[in-house]
Amino acid sequence: QEQLSLNQCYQWLDKNYPMVKQRELFEKQNSIDSQIITNKTLPQLNLEAQATYQSEVTQVPIPNTGIDPLNKDQYRATATLNQLIYNDGFINASLEAKSAHLKTQKKQIEVNLYALKKEVNQLYFSILLLQEKKALLNAKKDQLNSRISEVKSGIEYGVILPASDKVLEAELIKIQQQFDEIGFNKKSMLNTLSSLIGFDLNDDIILENPHLEVAISNQINRPEIDLFNLKKEEIQANEQLLSKQKAPKLFGFATGGYGNPGLNMLDNSFTGFYTVGLKLNWNVFDWNSNKKERQSLSINKDIIDNETEIFNLNTNMELRQQELEMKKIETFIASDSNIIALRKDVLQSAESQLKNGVITSSAYITELTHLFEDENNLKTHIIQLLLVKANYNINKGQ
Repeated sequence: QEQLSLNQCYQWLDKNYPMVKQRELFEKQNSIDSQIITNKTLPQLNLEAQATYQSEVTQVPIPNTGIDPLNKDQYRATATLNQLIYNDGFINASLEAKSAHLKTQKKQIEVNLYALKKEVNQLYFSILLLQEKKALLNAKKDQLNSRISEVKSGIEYGVILPASDKVLEAELIKIQQQFDEIGFNKKSMLNTLSSLIGFDLNDDIILENPHLEVAISNQINRPEIDLFNLKKEEIQANEQLLSKQKAPKLFGFATGGYGNPGLNMLDNSFTGFYTVGLKLNWNVFDWNSNKKERQSLSINKDIIDNETEIFNLNTNMELRQQELEMKKIETFIASDSNIIALRKDVLQSAESQLKNGVITSSAYITELTHLFEDENNLKTHIIQLLLVKANYNINKGQ
């Protein structure tokens, strides 16, 4: 029969949950954005054409010079090639900022998936508890079937009151109702778990009872801690980018064109022309905008430090609460075992009394139900302890 472990559920969640697709999408987006940034180091070609009509043109106020005045309609078409020569590492800083942002995005996905593990825990151990309850019901059913045979024999010999077997058979019908309820509940939970982990689970699948150990310590290894650190690294990358933003930028350029007039304003004809040169672009004064942006980033770092502090505080509070919860449940389990031992002695006596007609079938069912309920309490506490341990390990990052 097919079996399922808690670790398998974690692995399928990390592999199949729809959010996982965002990793690839973020990487594609980063690749495109990085290419856009890198393209700025390549020559940039601009084409421009214009036709104008002017109300006045420049004239030489000297008679008999032989220089024709310019036409009032003028035409020009140019192609300009710009090449970035120096920008103090602004391109590399931009790429570093993009890379830091990608790491943050991917870590955020990991954090979101990690949080879903608690939902997996809740479903897994709820289904596991249903399995245990079904096993107890089977044991109760077997006991009732054994008693029914004995009671019918006792009725036949006149030792037990007639219709006593009907009481036991009615209890069997109730047990079947409980089986049906467990079956429907398990199917519903399995459907939800299947959707969460992206893997179809059969209704008859058996969930393994995990062996969980917890290490009590103050160390937290959650992905959220890494996310906070990556966010600060992203801020540092943006600070570096801002520092490069104010640096001077040196370009080389070459322009070729054809027009009337050309560069010689005294030549009233269509001619070709070109210019080459260097261009320096330096934003010397920006009303302290760059400085204020860096101050804003610094505040963001303080906010992240505060979020980290709050996260550690809340996580440690939850861990302390779970540690107390584990101790409480362990105490319940110890007392459950003592109660069950006593209930078994009482039931054994009731079985003997039922055979001899001393008590009714209803009285026997009462004692059998008491034992079943106490065994059910024990299984519930054991599963609750496993759930708390699993969530404790999730909170610790173990």
